[in-house]
Amino acid sequence: MPNPTGLLLPADESFNHQVTDTFASVGTSDPSWTEKVCAMAMARDGSLQIGFGLGKYTNRNVMDGYAALSRGREQLTVRASRSLASDPGRTVIGPIHYEVVDPMKRVRFRLEKNDSQPIAFDWLFEAVVPPFIEERTHLRQQFRVMSELVRYHQTGTASGWIELDGERREMSPDTWVSTRDHSWGVRYDVGVPAADVEPRPSIPPGVGFMMIWSPLLMERRDGSRYALHLHFTRFEAPGFQQKMVTARVEHPDGHEEVIADIDPALHFDPRNRRLLGGELHCRMADGSERPLTIEVLGDTGIHLGAGLYFGLDGHHHGEWRGELHVEGERIADCTTPEQARRLHQIRDTPVRVTDPVGGGEGWGNCQPIAAGPWPELGLENDSWM
Repeated sequence: MPNPTGLLLPADESFNHQVTDTFASVGTSDPSWTEKVCAMAMARDGSLQIGFGLGKYTNRNVMDGYAALSRGREQLTVRASRSLASDPGRTVIGPIHYEVVDPMKRVRFRLEKNDSQPIAFDWLFEAVVPPFIEERTHLRQQFRVMSELVRYHQTGTASGWIELDGERREMSPDTWVSTRDHSWGVRYDVGVPAADVEPRPSIPPGVGFMMIWSPLLMERRDGSRYALHLHFTRFEAPGFQQKMVTARVEHPDGHEEVIADIDPALHFDPRNRRLLGGELHCRMADGSERPLTIEVLGDTGIHLGAGLYFGLDGHHHGEWRGELHVEGERIADCTTPEQARRLHQIRDTPVRVTDPVGGGEGWGNCQPIAAGPWPELGLENDSWM
């Protein structure tokens, strides 16, 4: 009888096992099981941003990732996919490298020079605050649990270098901000959609859906620092409204202050549904008000659709592409309605945020979605997803 235990990996030498199997296996046979990291680094003036994502799909025998650069309206993206079994213990896919230098403190993201696009970078994330675990994601689509995820995020600075078209630019912690997150579990939108199941849109027609997910590094005039994590989802239709808020003020010593509610007053460009800025009227757990102002720092911003979020040109993350596959593209103008639809509008938007109550000014990543009808914002009934 074959041995039903998974392959041994170097991680199995550690005393961290929690199930009766090796680290080569996960606790479910669901092909949507994913472990994923996603990160960005941005210049505080919004002139340049780089992005990185890496996913491990154990039950698909796939590891894939992307590395991207945005400069104004332009975006260059390199994507890579490989057989997980070819090297299950390494977080390297062709030119894309991920390395934990010092757990929970320093992580290195690297894109080697490659034949796909004229970009490369070597960026070190250094934490300002410890990582914070978010509320568990639990999404059900009729009978099946379509998403059950644990995620933590962290905010810090970036150092290193970027090369674009042969020219090198240095990154320094005093002028660059970096954010990252790490999640694992059953995830939505993994692989090519099954053709033999009932099609069920994630957002029903006629329902307005709005979301932001935004980690931010904040600084006071005296040099002290803290972080904000702003996350809300909002569904609206005639006679129906649902909102979820999981947000907080995060401090370097690990303590946090809960933001109990967020009432958004945001503006979007109806041509491409890009966030234009606005205000967030926040209410703390003690009932006090904490208004925040969001300023979008120009056109720069990594479109996650180019990293296969929600698919791109018929391909999806976690999809089998062979033993090693590397590709990419350079889009001169991501702001056109045609490209915005192709890339699904969601992007790592560089923003500056003002927090009068906390005394801080900050910079970071805001991922917005405004789908469906929002007539008060001049947005018609269009999913844009």
